[in-house]
Amino acid sequence: MSETAYRIQGATGEWEVVIGLEVHAQVTSEAKLFSGAATAFGAEPNTQVSLVDAAMPGMLPVPNRECIRQAVRTGMAIDAKINKWSRFDRKNYFYADLPQGYQISQLYHPLVGEGSLEIEADEKAGIPEAKTIGIERIHVEQDAGKLMHDQHPTRSYVDLNRSGVALMEIVSKPDMRSPAEAGAYLSKLRSILRYVGSCDGNMDQGSMRADVNVSVRKPGEPFGTRTETKNVNSVRFVMGVVEQEAKRQVALVESGGSVVQETRLYDPDKNTTRSMRSKEDAHDYRYFPDPDLLPLELDDAFLEACRASLPELPGAKRARYEAAGITPYNAAVLTADVDTARWFDALLEAGVKPVQASNWVSSELFGALNRLGRDVTDSPVSPAQAAELLALVADGTISGSIAKQVFEIMLETGQGAAAIVEEKGLKQTSDTGAIDTAIAKILADNADKVAQYKSGKEALFGFFVGQTMKAMQGKANPQVVNELLKKALA
Repeated sequence: MSETAYRIQGATGEWEVVIGLEVHAQVTSEAKLFSGAATAFGAEPNTQVSLVDAAMPGMLPVPNRECIRQAVRTGMAIDAKINKWSRFDRKNYFYADLPQGYQISQLYHPLVGEGSLEIEADEKAGIPEAKTIGIERIHVEQDAGKLMHDQHPTRSYVDLNRSGVALMEIVSKPDMRSPAEAGAYLSKLRSILRYVGSCDGNMDQGSMRADVNVSVRKPGEPFGTRTETKNVNSVRFVMGVVEQEAKRQVALVESGGSVVQETRLYDPDKNTTRSMRSKEDAHDYRYFPDPDLLPLELDDAFLEACRASLPELPGAKRARYEAAGITPYNAAVLTADVDTARWFDALLEAGVKPVQASNWVSSELFGALNRLGRDVTDSPVSPAQAAELLALVADGTISGSIAKQVFEIMLETGQGAAAIVEEKGLKQTSDTGAIDTAIAKILADNADKVAQYKSGKEALFGFFVGQTMKAMQGKANPQVVNELLKKALA
Protein backbone atom coordinates (compact mmCIF):
# COMPACT_ATOMS: atom_id res chain seq x y z
CA MET A 1 0.00 0.00 0.00
CA SER A 2 1.20 3.51 -0.73
CA GLU A 3 2.31 5.23 2.44
CA THR A 4 0.80 8.49 1.21
CA ALA A 5 -2.68 7.21 2.03
CA TYR A 6 -2.85 8.88 5.46
CA ARG A 7 -1.05 12.02 6.57
CA ILE A 8 -1.35 14.45 9.47
CA GLN A 9 -1.35 18.00 8.13
CA GLY A 10 0.73 20.27 10.37
CA ALA A 11 1.90 23.85 10.14
CA THR A 12 5.24 22.67 8.70
CA GLY A 13 3.76 20.26 6.19
CA GLU A 14 2.69 16.62 6.18
CA TRP A 15 3.59 14.10 8.88
CA GLU A 16 3.44 10.33 8.76
CA VAL A 17 2.17 8.25 11.66
CA VAL A 18 3.92 4.99 12.58
CA ILE A 19 1.93 2.42 14.57
CA GLY A 20 2.71 -0.85 16.30
CA LEU A 21 0.32 -2.87 18.48
CA GLU A 22 1.04 -5.15 21.42
CA VAL A 23 -2.09 -7.22 21.81
CA HIS A 24 -2.67 -9.09 25.08
CA ALA A 25 -5.01 -12.00 24.45
CA GLN A 26 -6.23 -14.19 27.30
CA VAL A 27 -5.63 -17.82 26.43
CA THR A 28 -8.70 -20.04 26.34
CA SER A 29 -8.07 -22.43 29.21
CA GLU A 30 -10.01 -23.52 32.26
CA ALA A 31 -6.92 -23.13 34.45
CA LYS A 32 -4.22 -20.48 34.84
CA LEU A 33 -0.76 -20.55 33.29
CA PHE A 34 1.10 -21.96 36.30
CA SER A 35 -1.66 -23.14 38.65
CA GLY A 36 -4.92 -25.07 38.65
CA ALA A 37 -7.05 -22.07 39.69
CA ALA A 38 -10.12 -21.35 37.57
CA THR A 39 -10.28 -18.56 34.98
CA ALA A 40 -14.06 -17.99 34.63
CA PHE A 41 -15.10 -14.39 34.02
CA GLY A 42 -17.22 -12.55 36.60
CA ALA A 43 -16.41 -14.59 39.73
CA GLU A 44 -16.51 -12.94 43.16
CA PRO A 45 -13.20 -11.19 44.00
CA ASN A 46 -10.41 -13.45 45.25
CA THR A 47 -12.37 -16.69 44.80
CA GLN A 48 -10.13 -18.03 42.00
CA VAL A 49 -6.71 -17.74 43.61
CA SER A 50 -4.30 -20.59 44.34
CA LEU A 51 -1.33 -20.46 46.67
CA VAL A 52 0.88 -20.09 43.58
CA ASP A 53 -1.13 -17.07 42.35
CA ALA A 54 -0.90 -15.44 45.77
CA ALA A 55 2.90 -16.05 45.86
CA MET A 56 2.89 -18.00 49.10
CA PRO A 57 6.43 -19.02 50.13
CA GLY A 58 7.63 -22.32 48.70
CA MET A 59 4.96 -22.54 45.98
CA LEU A 60 6.42 -23.51 42.60
CA PRO A 61 4.86 -22.81 39.17
CA VAL A 62 3.99 -25.69 36.82
CA PRO A 63 3.30 -24.79 33.15
CA ASN A 64 -0.18 -25.52 31.84
CA ARG A 65 0.18 -27.66 28.70
CA GLU A 66 -3.09 -26.39 27.22
CA CYS A 67 -1.93 -22.77 27.39
CA ILE A 68 1.25 -23.65 25.54
CA ARG A 69 -0.73 -25.64 22.96
CA GLN A 70 -3.08 -22.74 22.28
CA ALA A 71 -0.21 -20.28 21.84
CA VAL A 72 1.53 -22.64 19.40
CA ARG A 73 -1.70 -23.06 17.39
CA THR A 74 -2.07 -19.27 17.24
CA GLY A 75 1.48 -18.95 15.93
CA MET A 76 0.76 -21.53 13.25
CA ALA A 77 -2.38 -19.64 12.21
CA ILE A 78 -0.31 -16.55 11.36
CA ASP A 79 2.43 -18.59 9.62
CA ALA A 80 4.90 -17.76 12.36
CA LYS A 81 8.09 -19.58 13.33
CA ILE A 82 7.48 -21.93 16.24
CA ASN A 83 10.50 -22.15 18.50
CA LYS A 84 11.00 -25.70 19.71
CA TRP A 85 13.09 -24.32 22.58
CA SER A 86 11.87 -21.35 24.62
CA ARG A 87 12.33 -20.04 28.13
CA PHE A 88 10.49 -18.09 30.81
CA ASP A 89 11.99 -14.95 32.32
CA ARG A 90 11.19 -12.88 35.37
CA LYS A 91 10.19 -9.28 34.68
CA ASN A 92 10.79 -7.49 37.96
CA TYR A 93 8.66 -4.61 39.16
CA PHE A 94 6.66 -3.85 42.29
CA TYR A 95 2.98 -3.10 42.26
CA ALA A 96 0.11 -3.94 44.59
CA ASP A 97 -1.61 -6.28 42.12
CA LEU A 98 1.57 -8.34 41.50
CA PRO A 99 2.01 -10.59 44.58
CA GLN A 100 5.37 -12.07 43.53
CA GLY A 101 7.04 -8.75 42.83
CA TYR A 102 7.75 -10.01 39.31
CA GLN A 103 5.84 -11.23 36.28
CA ILE A 104 6.75 -14.51 34.60
CA SER A 105 7.08 -13.66 30.91
CA GLN A 106 9.33 -14.36 27.92
CA LEU A 107 11.77 -11.79 26.55
CA TYR A 108 14.86 -13.38 25.10
CA HIS A 109 13.49 -16.72 23.87
CA PRO A 110 9.73 -16.49 23.08
CA LEU A 111 7.57 -19.47 22.19
CA VAL A 112 6.64 -18.01 18.77
CA GLY A 113 8.88 -16.01 16.44
CA GLU A 114 8.17 -13.91 13.37
CA GLY A 115 4.92 -14.22 11.43
CA SER A 116 2.58 -12.00 9.46
CA LEU A 117 -1.04 -11.07 8.91
CA GLU A 118 -2.62 -9.61 5.79
CA ILE A 119 -5.27 -6.92 5.98
CA GLU A 120 -7.63 -6.65 3.03
CA ALA A 121 -8.22 -3.63 0.84
CA ASP A 122 -11.14 -1.46 1.92
CA GLU A 123 -11.52 1.72 -0.11
CA LYS A 124 -14.31 3.07 2.10
CA ALA A 125 -12.16 2.68 5.22
CA GLY A 126 -9.14 4.26 3.56
CA ILE A 127 -7.16 1.08 2.78
CA PRO A 128 -6.78 1.11 -1.02
CA GLU A 129 -4.70 -2.06 -1.24
CA ALA A 130 -4.14 -5.23 0.76
CA LYS A 131 -1.12 -4.99 3.05
CA THR A 132 0.97 -7.45 5.02
CA ILE A 133 1.64 -6.52 8.66
CA GLY A 134 4.65 -8.18 10.21
CA ILE A 135 4.36 -9.86 13.60
CA GLU A 136 7.55 -9.86 15.60
CA ARG A 137 6.73 -12.49 18.22
CA ILE A 138 4.16 -14.10 20.46
CA HIS A 139 5.25 -14.74 23.98
CA VAL A 140 3.33 -16.31 26.83
CA GLU A 141 3.08 -14.57 30.19
CA GLN A 142 0.94 -14.37 33.29
CA ASP A 143 -1.51 -11.55 33.94
CA ALA A 144 -1.49 -9.40 37.06
CA GLY A 145 -4.38 -8.91 39.46
CA LYS A 146 -6.75 -5.98 39.48
CA LEU A 147 -6.84 -2.91 41.71
CA MET A 148 -10.33 -1.81 42.77
CA HIS A 149 -10.52 1.88 43.64
CA ASP A 150 -14.28 2.34 43.92
CA GLN A 151 -15.00 0.16 46.95
CA HIS A 152 -13.95 2.64 49.68
CA PRO A 153 -13.41 6.41 49.81
CA THR A 154 -9.81 6.21 51.06
CA ARG A 155 -8.65 2.67 50.28
CA SER A 156 -7.96 0.53 47.25
CA TYR A 157 -8.56 -3.22 47.23
CA VAL A 158 -6.85 -5.98 45.28
CA ASP A 159 -8.65 -8.75 43.40
CA LEU A 160 -6.26 -11.57 42.47
CA ASN A 161 -8.68 -13.57 40.33
CA ARG A 162 -6.76 -12.56 37.18
CA SER A 163 -3.37 -13.04 38.79
CA GLY A 164 -1.64 -15.83 36.89
CA VAL A 165 -4.14 -16.00 34.03
CA ALA A 166 -2.34 -16.96 30.79
CA LEU A 167 -1.84 -14.24 28.20
CA MET A 168 -0.40 -14.28 24.72
CA GLU A 169 1.34 -11.00 23.96
CA ILE A 170 1.23 -10.62 20.18
CA VAL A 171 3.70 -7.94 19.13
CA SER A 172 3.38 -6.40 15.67
CA LYS A 173 6.12 -4.66 13.79
CA PRO A 174 5.68 -0.88 13.28
CA ASP A 175 4.15 -1.50 9.86
CA MET A 176 0.83 0.32 10.19
CA ARG A 177 0.44 3.87 8.90
CA SER A 178 -3.15 4.91 9.60
CA PRO A 179 -5.97 4.46 12.13
CA ALA A 180 -7.80 2.36 9.51
CA GLU A 181 -4.87 -0.03 9.14
CA ALA A 182 -4.58 -0.40 12.92
CA GLY A 183 -8.31 -1.13 13.18
CA ALA A 184 -8.22 -3.62 10.31
CA TYR A 185 -5.20 -5.41 11.79
CA LEU A 186 -6.80 -5.73 15.22
CA SER A 187 -10.12 -6.92 13.74
CA LYS A 188 -8.37 -9.52 11.57
CA LEU A 189 -6.24 -10.74 14.48
CA ARG A 190 -9.31 -11.03 16.70
CA SER A 191 -11.09 -13.00 13.99
CA ILE A 192 -8.18 -15.46 13.67
CA LEU A 193 -7.96 -15.96 17.44
CA ARG A 194 -11.68 -16.73 17.57
CA TYR A 195 -11.45 -19.16 14.64
CA VAL A 196 -8.52 -20.96 16.28
CA GLY A 197 -10.32 -20.93 19.65
CA SER A 198 -7.23 -19.70 21.50
CA CYS A 199 -8.96 -16.53 22.79
CA ASP A 200 -12.62 -15.54 22.90
CA GLY A 201 -11.76 -12.00 21.79
CA ASN A 202 -14.22 -10.37 24.22
CA MET A 203 -12.56 -6.98 24.47
CA ASP A 204 -15.33 -5.56 26.66
CA GLN A 205 -14.52 -8.22 29.29
CA GLY A 206 -10.79 -7.58 29.15
CA SER A 207 -9.84 -10.90 27.55
CA MET A 208 -8.25 -9.01 24.67
CA ARG A 209 -6.73 -5.57 24.86
CA ALA A 210 -4.11 -3.58 23.02
CA ASP A 211 -1.18 -1.35 23.92
CA VAL A 212 -0.94 1.19 21.09
CA ASN A 213 2.52 2.47 20.15
CA VAL A 214 2.45 5.69 18.13
CA SER A 215 5.15 7.96 16.76
CA VAL A 216 5.26 10.58 14.01
CA ARG A 217 7.89 11.60 11.49
CA LYS A 218 8.33 13.52 8.30
CA PRO A 219 7.97 11.08 5.38
CA GLY A 220 11.24 9.32 4.71
CA GLU A 221 12.88 10.31 7.99
CA PRO A 222 13.88 7.86 10.80
CA PHE A 223 11.26 6.79 13.33
CA GLY A 224 10.38 9.36 15.98
CA THR A 225 10.03 8.83 19.73
CA ARG A 226 7.01 6.66 20.46
CA THR A 227 4.45 6.67 23.23
CA GLU A 228 2.53 3.63 24.44
CA THR A 229 -1.15 3.95 25.31
CA LYS A 230 -2.08 1.04 27.56
CA ASN A 231 -5.03 -1.35 27.78
CA VAL A 232 -7.23 -0.09 24.96
CA ASN A 233 -10.25 -2.37 24.80
CA SER A 234 -12.02 -1.82 21.47
CA VAL A 235 -11.14 -1.50 17.81
CA ARG A 236 -12.81 1.91 17.67
CA PHE A 237 -10.81 3.13 20.66
CA VAL A 238 -7.54 1.90 19.12
CA MET A 239 -8.30 3.97 16.03
CA GLY A 240 -9.15 6.95 18.25
CA VAL A 241 -5.86 6.63 20.12
CA VAL A 242 -3.86 6.60 16.87
CA GLU A 243 -5.63 9.67 15.48
CA GLN A 244 -5.51 11.78 18.65
CA GLU A 245 -2.03 10.79 19.76
CA ALA A 246 -0.59 11.49 16.30
CA LYS A 247 -2.19 14.95 16.23
CA ARG A 248 -0.94 15.67 19.77
CA GLN A 249 2.63 14.69 18.90
CA VAL A 250 2.66 16.77 15.70
CA ALA A 251 1.37 19.84 17.55
CA LEU A 252 3.92 19.28 20.32
CA VAL A 253 6.91 19.01 17.97
CA GLU A 254 5.82 21.91 15.78
CA SER A 255 5.48 24.15 18.84
CA GLY A 256 9.14 23.50 19.74
CA GLY A 257 8.63 20.68 22.22
CA SER A 258 9.69 17.05 22.00
CA VAL A 259 7.87 13.77 22.42
CA VAL A 260 8.73 11.94 25.64
CA GLN A 261 8.88 8.15 25.69
CA GLU A 262 6.11 7.43 28.13
CA THR A 263 3.08 5.32 28.95
CA ARG A 264 -0.29 7.00 28.43
CA LEU A 265 -3.96 6.24 29.10
CA TYR A 266 -6.91 6.82 26.78
CA ASP A 267 -10.12 8.56 27.89
CA PRO A 268 -12.81 7.41 25.44
CA ASP A 269 -15.35 9.93 26.74
CA LYS A 270 -13.07 12.85 25.88
CA ASN A 271 -11.25 11.04 23.04
CA THR A 272 -7.89 12.14 24.46
CA THR A 273 -4.79 10.49 25.90
CA ARG A 274 -3.06 11.58 29.10
CA SER A 275 0.33 10.84 30.62
CA MET A 276 0.51 7.95 33.08
CA ARG A 277 4.23 7.37 33.73
CA SER A 278 7.62 7.43 32.01
CA LYS A 279 8.16 4.43 29.76
CA GLU A 280 10.65 1.88 31.03
CA ASP A 281 13.16 0.04 28.87
CA ALA A 282 13.85 -3.69 29.14
CA HIS A 283 16.89 -3.20 31.40
CA ASP A 284 14.72 -1.35 33.94
CA TYR A 285 12.84 -4.58 34.60
CA ARG A 286 16.04 -6.56 35.30
CA TYR A 287 14.93 -9.59 33.27
CA PHE A 288 16.61 -12.89 34.06
CA PRO A 289 15.72 -16.58 33.45
CA ASP A 290 13.15 -17.87 35.94
CA PRO A 291 15.05 -20.33 38.16
CA ASP A 292 11.86 -22.22 39.08
CA LEU A 293 10.98 -23.16 35.50
CA LEU A 294 12.84 -25.40 33.07
CA PRO A 295 12.98 -24.32 29.39
CA LEU A 296 10.13 -25.51 27.18
CA GLU A 297 11.14 -28.13 24.64
CA LEU A 298 8.53 -29.07 22.03
CA ASP A 299 8.75 -32.32 20.08
CA ASP A 300 7.56 -32.95 16.53
CA ALA A 301 4.59 -35.05 17.61
CA PHE A 302 3.25 -32.20 19.74
CA LEU A 303 3.67 -29.71 16.89
CA GLU A 304 2.01 -32.03 14.37
CA ALA A 305 -0.94 -32.50 16.69
CA CYS A 306 -1.24 -28.71 17.08
CA ARG A 307 -1.22 -28.19 13.33
CA ALA A 308 -3.73 -30.98 12.72
CA SER A 309 -6.14 -29.37 15.17
CA LEU A 310 -6.32 -26.06 13.30
CA PRO A 311 -9.67 -25.28 11.65
CA GLU A 312 -10.19 -23.77 8.21
CA LEU A 313 -9.03 -20.18 8.73
CA PRO A 314 -10.79 -17.03 7.46
CA GLY A 315 -8.60 -16.56 4.38
CA ALA A 316 -9.04 -20.14 3.19
CA LYS A 317 -12.77 -20.09 3.93
CA ARG A 318 -13.19 -16.83 2.04
CA ALA A 319 -11.37 -18.27 -0.99
CA ARG A 320 -13.62 -21.35 -0.87
CA TYR A 321 -16.75 -19.20 -0.82
CA GLU A 322 -15.57 -17.06 -3.73
CA ALA A 323 -14.72 -20.19 -5.73
CA ALA A 324 -18.33 -21.30 -5.20
CA GLY A 325 -19.59 -18.12 -6.85
CA ILE A 326 -20.17 -15.92 -3.79
CA THR A 327 -19.19 -12.28 -4.34
CA PRO A 328 -15.95 -11.12 -2.70
CA TYR A 329 -17.90 -8.65 -0.56
CA ASN A 330 -20.34 -11.27 0.73
CA ALA A 331 -17.50 -13.74 1.27
CA ALA A 332 -15.66 -11.17 3.38
CA VAL A 333 -18.77 -10.44 5.47
CA LEU A 334 -19.58 -14.12 5.98
CA THR A 335 -16.04 -15.01 7.10
CA ALA A 336 -15.29 -11.99 9.30
CA ASP A 337 -16.86 -13.62 12.36
CA VAL A 338 -16.40 -17.28 13.20
CA ASP A 339 -19.97 -17.72 14.50
CA THR A 340 -21.42 -16.33 11.27
CA ALA A 341 -19.17 -18.61 9.22
CA ARG A 342 -20.22 -21.66 11.22
CA TRP A 343 -23.91 -20.78 10.80
CA PHE A 344 -23.43 -20.30 7.08
CA ASP A 345 -21.48 -23.55 6.69
CA ALA A 346 -24.30 -25.40 8.45
CA LEU A 347 -26.71 -23.89 5.91
CA LEU A 348 -24.54 -25.14 3.04
CA GLU A 349 -24.27 -28.58 4.63
CA ALA A 350 -28.07 -28.70 4.72
CA GLY A 351 -28.05 -28.57 0.93
CA VAL A 352 -28.64 -24.90 0.10
CA LYS A 353 -26.71 -23.68 -2.96
CA PRO A 354 -23.91 -21.21 -2.02
CA VAL A 355 -25.10 -18.16 -3.98
CA GLN A 356 -28.72 -18.54 -2.87
CA ALA A 357 -27.56 -19.03 0.73
CA SER A 358 -25.21 -16.05 0.60
CA ASN A 359 -27.81 -13.65 -0.80
CA TRP A 360 -30.45 -14.73 1.70
CA VAL A 361 -28.17 -14.57 4.75
CA SER A 362 -26.72 -11.20 3.75
CA SER A 363 -30.13 -9.63 3.24
CA GLU A 364 -32.97 -11.43 5.03
CA LEU A 365 -31.17 -13.01 8.01
CA PHE A 366 -28.84 -10.12 8.81
CA GLY A 367 -31.69 -7.64 8.39
CA ALA A 368 -33.89 -9.56 10.81
CA LEU A 369 -31.14 -10.02 13.39
CA ASN A 370 -30.26 -6.34 13.23
CA ARG A 371 -33.90 -5.40 13.72
CA LEU A 372 -34.21 -7.77 16.70
CA GLY A 373 -30.90 -6.70 18.24
CA ARG A 374 -29.51 -10.24 18.16
CA ASP A 375 -26.45 -11.92 16.72
CA VAL A 376 -26.28 -15.13 14.74
CA THR A 377 -25.63 -17.28 17.83
CA ASP A 378 -29.00 -16.12 19.16
CA SER A 379 -30.92 -16.42 15.89
CA PRO A 380 -34.57 -17.50 16.32
CA VAL A 381 -34.20 -19.49 13.08
CA SER A 382 -31.66 -22.31 12.85
CA PRO A 383 -29.67 -23.22 9.73
CA ALA A 384 -31.85 -26.33 9.30
CA GLN A 385 -35.04 -24.24 9.42
CA ALA A 386 -33.59 -21.72 6.98
CA ALA A 387 -32.63 -24.55 4.62
CA GLU A 388 -36.21 -25.83 4.70
CA LEU A 389 -37.50 -22.36 3.77
CA LEU A 390 -35.02 -21.90 0.93
CA ALA A 391 -35.74 -25.36 -0.42
CA LEU A 392 -39.40 -24.36 -0.80
CA VAL A 393 -38.31 -21.36 -2.88
CA ALA A 394 -35.87 -23.41 -4.95
CA ASP A 395 -38.45 -26.06 -5.90
CA GLY A 396 -41.13 -23.50 -6.74
CA THR A 397 -43.46 -24.29 -3.82
CA ILE A 398 -43.43 -20.64 -2.75
CA SER A 399 -42.24 -17.41 -4.35
CA GLY A 400 -39.54 -15.13 -3.00
CA SER A 401 -42.10 -12.61 -1.76
CA ILE A 402 -44.09 -15.32 0.03
CA ALA A 403 -40.83 -16.60 1.54
CA LYS A 404 -40.37 -13.23 3.25
CA GLN A 405 -43.82 -13.55 4.84
CA VAL A 406 -43.06 -17.10 5.96
CA PHE A 407 -39.72 -16.02 7.41
CA GLU A 408 -41.41 -13.35 9.53
CA ILE A 409 -43.79 -15.96 10.95
CA MET A 410 -40.86 -18.29 11.63
CA LEU A 411 -39.10 -15.51 13.57
CA GLU A 412 -42.19 -14.94 15.69
CA THR A 413 -43.32 -18.50 16.29
CA GLY A 414 -40.36 -20.81 15.71
CA GLN A 415 -42.52 -22.93 13.39
CA GLY A 416 -41.06 -24.74 10.40
CA ALA A 417 -41.50 -23.22 6.95
CA ALA A 418 -43.39 -26.17 5.42
CA ALA A 419 -45.89 -26.22 8.28
CA ILE A 420 -46.54 -22.48 7.92
CA VAL A 421 -47.01 -22.73 4.14
CA GLU A 422 -49.48 -25.59 4.57
CA GLU A 423 -51.36 -23.95 7.43
CA LYS A 424 -51.68 -20.56 5.71
CA GLY A 425 -52.31 -21.92 2.22
CA LEU A 426 -49.35 -20.07 0.77
CA LYS A 427 -48.29 -22.53 -1.94
CA GLN A 428 -47.38 -20.93 -5.22
CA THR A 429 -49.69 -21.70 -8.14
CA SER A 430 -48.70 -22.36 -11.73
CA ASP A 431 -52.34 -22.78 -12.81
CA THR A 432 -52.23 -21.04 -16.21
CA GLY A 433 -56.01 -20.81 -16.38
CA ALA A 434 -56.31 -18.78 -13.17
CA ILE A 435 -53.36 -16.60 -14.10
CA ASP A 436 -54.71 -15.99 -17.63
CA THR A 437 -58.04 -14.92 -16.15
CA ALA A 438 -56.33 -12.44 -13.83
CA ILE A 439 -54.19 -11.07 -16.68
CA ALA A 440 -57.17 -10.61 -18.97
CA LYS A 441 -58.99 -8.52 -16.35
CA ILE A 442 -55.93 -6.37 -15.60
CA LEU A 443 -55.32 -5.64 -19.30
CA ALA A 444 -58.97 -4.79 -19.79
CA ASP A 445 -58.96 -2.44 -16.79
CA ASN A 446 -55.76 -0.73 -17.99
CA ALA A 447 -56.32 -0.36 -21.72
CA ASP A 448 -54.52 3.00 -21.77
CA LYS A 449 -51.37 1.47 -20.28
CA VAL A 450 -51.57 -1.46 -22.70
CA ALA A 451 -51.56 1.04 -25.55
CA GLN A 452 -48.59 2.88 -24.06
CA TYR A 453 -46.71 -0.40 -23.65
CA LYS A 454 -47.34 -1.43 -27.23
CA SER A 455 -46.18 1.99 -28.44
CA GLY A 456 -42.77 1.41 -26.89
CA LYS A 457 -43.06 2.16 -23.16
CA GLU A 458 -41.72 -1.25 -22.17
CA ALA A 459 -41.05 -0.24 -18.56
CA LEU A 460 -44.79 -0.73 -17.96
CA PHE A 461 -44.26 -4.48 -18.11
CA GLY A 462 -43.25 -4.37 -14.44
CA PHE A 463 -46.57 -2.67 -13.64
CA PHE A 464 -48.51 -5.52 -15.25
CA VAL A 465 -46.45 -8.11 -13.39
CA GLY A 466 -47.09 -6.36 -10.09
CA GLN A 467 -50.82 -6.09 -10.70
CA THR A 468 -51.02 -9.76 -11.65
CA MET A 469 -49.14 -10.87 -8.54
CA LYS A 470 -51.40 -8.66 -6.43
CA ALA A 471 -54.50 -10.17 -8.00
CA MET A 472 -53.13 -13.63 -7.31
CA GLN A 473 -52.30 -12.64 -3.69
CA GLY A 474 -48.61 -13.22 -4.35
CA LYS A 475 -49.14 -16.93 -4.97
CA ALA A 476 -48.63 -17.00 -8.73
CA ASN A 477 -45.40 -18.42 -10.09
CA PRO A 478 -43.50 -15.29 -11.27
CA GLN A 479 -41.91 -17.15 -14.20
CA VAL A 480 -45.32 -18.32 -15.43
CA VAL A 481 -46.74 -14.79 -14.96
CA ASN A 482 -43.95 -13.32 -17.08
CA GLU A 483 -44.42 -15.85 -19.86
CA LEU A 484 -48.22 -15.43 -20.01
CA LEU A 485 -48.03 -11.62 -19.88
CA LYS A 486 -45.59 -11.52 -22.80
CA LYS A 487 -48.00 -13.58 -24.86
CA ALA A 488 -50.99 -11.46 -23.85
CA LEU A 489 -49.23 -8.20 -24.67
CA ALA A 490 -47.71 -9.40 -27.97
